[in-house]
Formats: sequence, C-alpha cells, structure tokens
Amino acid sequence: MTANTTESASVTAATPLLAAIDLGSNSFHLLVAAVNHGEMRPLEVRGEKVQLAAGLRKGLLDGAAIARGLETLARFRQVLDTLTPDTVRVVGTNTLRAAKNARAFIGPAQAILGHPIEVVSGREEARLVYLGVAHSEADDDHARLVVDIGGGSTELIIGERFETRVLESLHMGCVGYQQRFFPTGAITAARFDGAYRAAYLEVLAVREDFRARGWGDCVGSSGTHIAIAEVLRAQGWSRGEITRGGLQQLRRALINCGHVDALGAIAGLKPARYSVFAAGVAIACAVFEALDIATMHASSGALREGVIYDLIGRLQHEDVRERTVNALFNRSGLPELHARRVQEVADDLFNRLRNDWKLRPEHRELLRWAAQLHEIGLTISHSQFHKHGQYIIQNADLPGFSRDQQTVLATLVRGHRRKFPGNLLASFSSADRLTLTRLCLLLRLAVAFKYVAPLDGLPNLDIHATERGYRLDFPAGWLQEHPLTQAELCEEQAYLAQAGFNIEVA
Repeated sequence: MTANTTESASVTAATPLLAAIDLGSNSFHLLVAAVNHGEMRPLEVRGEKVQLAAGLRKGLLDGAAIARGLETLARFRQVLDTLTPDTVRVVGTNTLRAAKNARAFIGPAQAILGHPIEVVSGREEARLVYLGVAHSEADDDHARLVVDIGGGSTELIIGERFETRVLESLHMGCVGYQQRFFPTGAITAARFDGAYRAAYLEVLAVREDFRARGWGDCVGSSGTHIAIAEVLRAQGWSRGEITRGGLQQLRRALINCGHVDALGAIAGLKPARYSVFAAGVAIACAVFEALDIATMHASSGALREGVIYDLIGRLQHEDVRERTVNALFNRSGLPELHARRVQEVADDLFNRLRNDWKLRPEHRELLRWAAQLHEIGLTISHSQFHKHGQYIIQNADLPGFSRDQQTVLATLVRGHRRKFPGNLLASFSSADRLTLTRLCLLLRLAVAFKYVAPLDGLPNLDIHATERGYRLDFPAGWLQEHPLTQAELCEEQAYLAQAGFNIEVA
C-alpha cells in the first residue's frame, strides 16, 4: 500500500533539500523537504505499508518481510539519487532494534539506498518524535504530553517547547499487538480487553513519573491517532479531537464488526489500517485510562519530521550530540585539561592522515567526542578505566546518537589504551572495521602526547601512513627531551605489534 504526496514548488538551486526515511515497524516513510531560514516545507511525502514487524518470528526477520522492505527502498532510492549524501538520514526503529538478524536487512538496504541506516534507541526515537511534533504545533510555554503509537513500540514524551523532560519507549505497538491478540482477524470483547490489559500494564510501569511531571495539552502523533481522530469525526463522536468517551464508542463499534474484514462499515477508516486498527485503539484506550487523559488532538508531526529538524540542527552546527557529550563530560567532574589536549592533538593527526586513510568529516566528530570522553571511566575506578568508560558510554542514554554511533564511540574509548580491541571490531563490516581501526590508532597516538606541555605544541613531526600502521619522524633530540612520551610510544609499539600493526618511530 502506497501513499504519495508531491507538492509542486519553485525550489531554487540555493534552497537546501533534506530527506528523511523512517523505517517503521508498520510502514516506511520518505519525506523530502526544502529548508528556508530553519523552517521546512515538505515537497515529497511517500509512505508504504511494509509491516516489517509482522515478519518477526522468535526474534528473527523472515525473508518475506525483508523482501517487502527492500522492494520499498528500491523505489525510494530513485528520489534520494537527486540529493547529496550529507542531506539524507535513514532511521530504523523498534523492529530493527529487536531483530537478532537485523543485519540481514540493513546490509542490503544500505547497498540499495547508498546511505547508512541509523538504528536508534527507544528513547532517541521518542526524542525525534517529540521534535517533529513540537515543530508542527503552535509554540507555547506549557508542558506537552506526546503519545506515538507505532507498529512495534509506543513512545511517551513530556516536553516544553522544543526540549524533552521525560522520555519512555514501551514495547507495545499496533502490528505486534495485532499478531498477539487478533491473529485471525477476529475482534471480540475478550481479545480487545486482553490487548487493553496488556497495554495498561506497560503504561502502569511509567505512570507515576509522568503524572508527577504533569502536562497542559496532549498530542497524539503518527497513523494510529490520525486514523482514530478521522473515524471519531466521521462518526459524529467528536469534532476532531480524541476523547475517552469517543474511544469507548469506537471499542463497541469494532466489537460489533467482529472481524477486520468487516471494518468497512466504520465510516472514516481507510482500508490500509483495517488489519492493525483494533490493536491501535486498544493501546490508545489503555494510555488514556492509565494516564487519566481526557482529550487529545492528533498531529501530523512525527518521527520523519523530527529527523529533518535534527538534520537541520546538524547542518547549522547545532548538533544535539555535541550537547550530549558535553553534558556527560560535565557530569563526570573530570578536569578539562587532558580531554582538551587529546582533542587538539587528535584533530591535528586527523588532518595529517585524513586523505591517505580516506576519513570523512563525520569520522572527525566521532574521534573528537571519543577524545573528550576517553577518561570517563575514571568516575568508577582508575583500574581498567578504559573498560569502565566503554560500559558507561554503551549503556547511557545519549540523545542524538544512533545505536551504531554509540557503539563506535564506546569502542574507541575502550581501545584508547592497553590491548588493542580487535575482538570488538570483528562485529563491524569490513569497511567500518577499517575506519574504526584507523580512528582508534589516531586516538591512541593522541593520548600518548597528552603530557606534552601546551607551549611545546605538537612537535614538527612527519607522520606517514603505511600498509599496517604509520611512521613517525621526530625532530632531532625531541624524544630525548620528552622521555615520558618516548616511553609511551615504545609501549604503544608493543601493544600494536601484538595486534599485527607496525608502528615505526624515528
């Protein structure tokens, strides 16, 4: 099932065009937008019902679901070919988080699209959803509750203006609940109430945090809420808003229909939503009851709009990831001296080797953030602090980072000292493994120079890439004047030789 909207617009060559692809558990969405003064204007909106989550069996995606997804992306690819790489983001959500064999889809999908796929955490998905809704709603100064019922998960967010305050992602979605409670398509009171109770228990686990914070108005995003609002309006059960009473009338109507094949009797409901509608309504009823929501209005803003606005921030050097890393570092209470020095040296080394090692601007960012956080593990213990640092970064909520980016950052911090983490790199693709290896070598070398007095600066050394490492040529007498750095480099040579690298120092 495909839904397409194209707006004829006069777009000059100077107008930036951005694209976001949302690989949802129910549908895949493509949004292309023009950006003017920080605001976006949708030009191309495409959505296809893929139901990736329907192909998830015992934690594994089946071949049919993978094929459906790849066929959709092949059609999306033609649109992306007109855009530059740094203006496109592709985001994967719940099903790709849950699937043990997600790489079986992600690898071919990236090859088709020509762009990396970022699988985001549940809370990062919630942040992006809120960002999309906040930019689609009237700007006000009171707290807002946003609820997004997706195919595999439901996100709950409280925020004010464009900043989030509470974020949760619950493992309940309209596709998953359709398979669990309505597998044959039959809609009975017992099946509906079973879905309702399961969803209510999920929300119950986070209810107190949300009630304690409080909110002014309530917004529902994505297809389920839009469909509910349209049905309630068409039936005359509301004037377009979603109410608890309207949901109860809708529950009775669904049970009276008795089967998804009979949902054509419900005015305002599009056929594309028949199969998952009862599950989505059951989840909505549970959220309303558990959080004591009286009224909600549906918003057109959702994940894909949030991805576009997040991308605008990155291109305008307002990257939320920068704020995230700074906040994590500041909470650690560590002194800035070492972090800043290692960052400066790492940046210098990056500039010297980026062409030989084919490194890109996004690699510089990851290296810089790893340099800033390389000592974060000291907040736990000095012993094995590189391992503690890896654990902290891998398991922290890091807004703005995809799961893969978070893993790369954690791996770099783990690999900045002692034994080279070759076993950790084995899980990456060959191309990513090569890039990560080179970033790790740069970070380790930068750390070796952190006790060089700032006034000395990085020595006027020559560094050359070699097949299995690099060669360093120092000015005469410099190493003898810096015996600690000389010892660090000798130790580094030994560690890297064990991993098969050849570091030459002269």
